[in-house]
Amino acid sequence: MKEFTIGINDAGMRLDRFVARVVPLLPGSLAQKYIRLKRIKVGGKGTRREYKLAVGDVVQMYVNDEFFEPPGEKNSDINVSKMNNPALDIVYEDKNILLINKPAGVLCHSDSGYDYGSAIAWIHAYLVRKGEWNPRVENTFSPALCNRIDRNTSGIVIAAKNAETLRIINEKLKQREIDKYYLAVVHGTPSPRSGRLESQIFKDTVKNRVFLSKNRQPGSKTALMEYKTISTSGKLSLLECRLITGRTHQIRAQLADLGCPLLGDGKYGSERQNKAYGEKYQALCSYKLVFAFKTNAGTLQYLDKSSFVIRDVPFVGKYFPNASLNHIL
Repeated sequence: MKEFTIGINDAGMRLDRFVARVVPLLPGSLAQKYIRLKRIKVGGKGTRREYKLAVGDVVQMYVNDEFFEPPGEKNSDINVSKMNNPALDIVYEDKNILLINKPAGVLCHSDSGYDYGSAIAWIHAYLVRKGEWNPRVENTFSPALCNRIDRNTSGIVIAAKNAETLRIINEKLKQREIDKYYLAVVHGTPSPRSGRLESQIFKDTVKNRVFLSKNRQPGSKTALMEYKTISTSGKLSLLECRLITGRTHQIRAQLADLGCPLLGDGKYGSERQNKAYGEKYQALCSYKLVFAFKTNAGTLQYLDKSSFVIRDVPFVGKYFPNASLNHIL
């Protein structure tokens, strides 16, 4: 028999969903049977599968050991000893949320397994060492990123420190109540110098790239973005882009389609054009977030109308030393 004490990050979860997370190898039909037969109890008593767990509840599971996944890097028993401790560039932090400036060249998540060099692993290490998260006592929750940006893009990513924050931020992103702004250096100058781009975008997973169309295609999604030109210097322009939708590679593909590919972008741009500048990464930074809640945000309502900005974006100073961002901040 194994016991699990419910903490704040598991509170409100249905019993059957909690079981599915902590006993991932137990078939759903068998889990339902065990709940019905009272082999899975709450506080020593049988209960319904839809029962919502509360802080302090003790869940007893009379389940064979083979159904429990052995501890490993993919579950809550993360190998803390392997965590490195990089100096995070923290944009903002409170008890619920952490905003960091992710450097270009770093993955937000690994595509497989647990990558100790990813942004989320750095955040895990930071919170473990601060004593704000202990993966060995949490039943189902790990601090998680609410948004992600490309490996070769720098800028702000949002991490939720608890389950309620994760739920709220994900909902606000879905409802477009958090505005995301990027700075981009592009080849050429857009015509017109400011505007709104709307395309149908669809992904080719084999080629790991997206394609744009004016007309809806099977599997396509609408991609919306606003842009304005801040400065020009020689053959380059500095743009501010506001994402209205957040599609894979959206800014890169839409700016290339506009005739102004990102500096340093080999996938959607021109290697010949990029070669002259020797950039290792694409000149794109998620530099500003604005919390613009249209509906109540519960415990995060205090963030409404807050904005967070990265003021020192290296490629801006490198190519546009005289550009002033004051009028857009």
